[in-house]
Amino acid sequence: MASSFFMIGMIILTQTVVGILGNFSLLCSYIILHFMGYRLRSTDLILKHLIVANSLVLLSKGVPQTITVFGWKHFRSDFGCKLLYFLHRVGRGVSIGSICLLSVFQVITISPWNSRWAALKVTAPKYVVPSIFLCWILQMLVNVIFPFNITGKRSDKNITEERDFGYCSSIVTDKSEDALYAALLLFPDVLCLGLTLWAGSSMVLILYRHKQQVQHIRRTNASSRSSPESRATKFILLLGSTFVYFYILSSTCQVLLGLFEQPSRLLVDMSIMIAACFPTVSPFLLMSHNSSVHRLYLAWVRNAKSSTIMRKV
Repeated sequence: MASSFFMIGMIILTQTVVGILGNFSLLCSYIILHFMGYRLRSTDLILKHLIVANSLVLLSKGVPQTITVFGWKHFRSDFGCKLLYFLHRVGRGVSIGSICLLSVFQVITISPWNSRWAALKVTAPKYVVPSIFLCWILQMLVNVIFPFNITGKRSDKNITEERDFGYCSSIVTDKSEDALYAALLLFPDVLCLGLTLWAGSSMVLILYRHKQQVQHIRRTNASSRSSPESRATKFILLLGSTFVYFYILSSTCQVLLGLFEQPSRLLVDMSIMIAACFPTVSPFLLMSHNSSVHRLYLAWVRNAKSSTIMRKV
């Protein structure tokens, strides 16, 4: 049993380190492009906030849970536990909000000019920044009461019934209160998830119609793959479907944790591992498909070549 928990600890540690390095590297590339004078697109701004939210999830959950798995359990104060769980919930909520916003924005971008979204194609970029900040504010307001049911292991409060979550505990309350509170927390997530699924299906339909149209105009060279917008759309579909898959798995684990008054340590660790999957994988998906990272690489190559030429001269 000890060896299995050690392996789980190593997996969580690997996820946390790899995910933080990947998100930090990607965020640094955006910052460098900004100072180099490159004009970033509206989707790049959404992706930057997604990177920050994913980093928040990894730092607030992966790091303390890794330390707990390796035996250092009683290191967080009551305030520390409340703050970590609040940051985790906000990061998780902003992550799903960013994916939703990215998907909806891409649907508007690739929609035909004769569609009902034509009026929003020009004005949509203006609402990206307000939408992102509204997402942050909404998640902070919704999750502000979440820490009240979280207590540290070294808390002096006399609590008889609590769920053990490793480095922190959750106070067991009335079932009806739990259900009402869970509905309040799930409503923004379910709304964003529904919009993401709708946007994904709409993008698939638009791409299919576009492919059918170009087949009548050109032959082999007119594949929808040759269009930058089509490639970006397919990538957003991949990113969104990856998020939905891991979100459903993570939500299932959260439901199981809520059903048991004393969840097993294995279930707690598994929920942490699954919750960290998307924040760990997403930066590498972005690096492999994101044109901004490719622009940074090309700029670095040009600078290296120019410096080499100057030395030869």
